[in-house]
Amino acid sequence: MINSDRRARMLVSSVMDGGDPAVAELVHNIGAEGAWAKIIEGILGEPAAQRAGGVSADDVERAAAAAAARYVVPGDEEWPAGLDDLRHAEAIQRRGGEPLGLWLRGPGHLAHLMTRSVAIVGSRAATAYGNGIAADLAADLVEQGVTVLSGGAFGIDVAAHRGAIAAGGPTVCVLANGVDVAYPPAHAGLIDALANEQLVLSELPPGAHPSRVRFLARNRLIAAMSRGTVVVEAALRSGARNTAGWALACGRPLMAVPGSVYSTASTAPHVMIRNGQAVLVTSAADVLELISDMGQAMLPLAHGHTRATDALSETQLAVFEAIPARRRASVGDIALAASVSVPSCLAALTVLESAGLVEGDERGWLVAFGAPRS
Repeated sequence: MINSDRRARMLVSSVMDGGDPAVAELVHNIGAEGAWAKIIEGILGEPAAQRAGGVSADDVERAAAAAAARYVVPGDEEWPAGLDDLRHAEAIQRRGGEPLGLWLRGPGHLAHLMTRSVAIVGSRAATAYGNGIAADLAADLVEQGVTVLSGGAFGIDVAAHRGAIAAGGPTVCVLANGVDVAYPPAHAGLIDALANEQLVLSELPPGAHPSRVRFLARNRLIAAMSRGTVVVEAALRSGARNTAGWALACGRPLMAVPGSVYSTASTAPHVMIRNGQAVLVTSAADVLELISDMGQAMLPLAHGHTRATDALSETQLAVFEAIPARRRASVGDIALAASVSVPSCLAALTVLESAGLVEGDERGWLVAFGAPRS
C-alpha cells in the first residue's frame, strides 16, 4: 500500500491513460491509495495490474526529477480551480473526469496564469489567414495581461504560442505526452523554450508518448483550465471541435473566428456560430468582453460614422431632404415638398446654412457642394 496520496496519484497516472472515467470515478470513491491497491488486484483488468506491478514510486520520482518536472495535485496552491468542473461534466468520446494530477515543467505558476486565460485552438492544416489571425489575437490578448493556452501542435496552436511569445508572453502549452517529450519533433525548440521561460504541462508522466486517445483527453484540460476557448479554423471532425465541446460542457464561453464562406478550413467555426454554440469574435476586445467579470471590458455599441445631418431636428431634416440636389428651389417649393409652413422652412434653412449644408441667394436654395444626403 502506498503511504502517500500524492505518490499514489503519480503511480496510477503512470499506468493508466489520463481522462479514463473509470479511473477518475475509482479515485473519487475510494481515494488514490485505495485505487492503486485495487488496480494491483486487477479491478481495471489484468493488463493494468501487470503494468502496475512493474512500476515503483521511486522510479516515477526519478524520471520526474530528470525531466525537471514537478507534480501538483488537487488542493495544491498551483492547482487551477477550473479543473474542478470536470468532475461534473459528462464524458465526451469516452474521455472525462478530473485529472489525478499534473506534471509541470517551467517557472510559471499555473494557478496564477490561469486566472485570466484564453485557449486558442484550431486546425493543424491552417491557412495563412488562420495562422495570422491566431498570432495577432494571441499577441493582442497577451498585451492585455491574458495568458494564451494551446496544445503546441502544427497550425493554429503553434501560431498562437508564437504570437504570444512575440508580445512577451505568457503562454502555456498543454501536451498529450510527457513534458520531456517533444511532439511534434519539429517543435522541440519551441517546447524547450516554453519550458525554460513559461510553462509546459501534461497529466501524463515523463517519457509518455502521444496517442489519439491522449489528445482527446488533453483537450478537456485546455478547455477547463482557461476562462474561454477561441476556435480559429477547424474541420467538423477535429481536435479543436472536441475542445470546443469541452468548453461548453464546463460552462466556458466558446468563441469562433469567422472566415471566408468559400473556405473549408472555417467550416466548424461557421457551423458553431450558426448553431448558437459559439460567439463570433474578430478581435481581442471581443474576447476580453466575454471572459471578463460582468461589467468589465464591455464594448460600446457599434455605430456608423457620425454625419452632419445626425444632429438635425425632424423639421430641419425634412427641409434638407426636400431641397433638390442639382437645381435651386424657392422657399415655397421647399416648404411644400417638406410639408412644413413657410416660417418653419425659413428657420430650418437658416440653421442648415449655418451648418454649411445649404446655400441660398435670390435665385433660391441649393444643397451645398459635398454635403451628405441621408
